[in-house]
Amino acid sequence: MELLYMLAFFAGLLLFFGTHYYTAFRSRDENSLAVRLGWPAYMGLYSLLTLVGFVALVWGYGMLKPWIPLATPPYWTRHITMALMLPAMILIVAAYMRPAGFLKKAVKHPMLLAVKIWALAHLIANWDLASFILFGSFLIYGVVDRIAVKRRGDMGAATIKPNVLGDLLSIAVGLALYLLLIYELHYLLIGVDVLAG
Repeated sequence: MELLYMLAFFAGLLLFFGTHYYTAFRSRDENSLAVRLGWPAYMGLYSLLTLVGFVALVWGYGMLKPWIPLATPPYWTRHITMALMLPAMILIVAAYMRPAGFLKKAVKHPMLLAVKIWALAHLIANWDLASFILFGSFLIYGVVDRIAVKRRGDMGAATIKPNVLGDLLSIAVGLALYLLLIYELHYLLIGVDVLAG
């Protein structure tokens, strides 16, 4: 069965990041696949492939973990992870909050920064090969995609007119989601109680 989990994990990684890297570096001209398919069809295909890849990699990872332990992380690493997850959650909320706040304008691409912080946080606390591959892949993608958007001149939220209400809502909702994740969702979704001793 381990072979099946490995296949699902690596096939999911390939499909999930393949679609994301393609989107990051795809042509934006009139001959691009997105234009030829039409934007709704392109996004539908992209979403479907991404979802299938995500489900496969999460299932494979969950069934494998811990896969080939590299070392036992010190207990204090979980505190660093939990501390880093708070700004990550606030940034995820800020990426979609309306009205947009000063935080979103300053960061420009808050979702990408959130992904990088989330991946780094989980690398700090998970010292097995499967985790190293999974969270390392997300961290590398976050760095590469940030370089890609900068090269194509995508200023993200840099040009928006910010509203402090967006920042207050992002912090409040992000904090609420953070607490919900710690006390309920992380165990329900991932099967790991982050508060366990």
